[in-house]
Amino acid sequence: MGACRVRRVYEQSPPGTFRILVDRLWPRGLSKEDAGVDLWLKEAAPSAALRTWFAHDPARFEEFARRYRGELEGSEAFAVLVRAVRDHDAVDLVYSARDSQHNQAVVLLGLLDGR
Repeated sequence: MGACRVRRVYEQSPPGTFRILVDRLWPRGLSKEDAGVDLWLKEAAPSAALRTWFAHDPARFEEFARRYRGELEGSEAFAVLVRAVRDHDAVDLVYSARDSQHNQAVVLLGLLDGR
């Protein structure tokens, strides 16, 4: 597995980095060309119900992460993500949330790193 990082979709990635968008909704105000997304895995994003419950409240992050990991357990979307990360030397999991520490990409990176 190559190097995998999380990055806001609005930020540039280094050249040669494979960008995977892990949001269910397309980021506001960003064209597909400007996003530079190589793969949009909306199926790997949290369910609409979980996303609404979480509401980007840092106090709910631990419970959000636990529920989200439960949603991903045995999912084909997570298997696709694992294969994509394995097949590329450098991968950025990109997201649109403003909070860089409390979002689904952080949870996914933890799962990929075996945490």
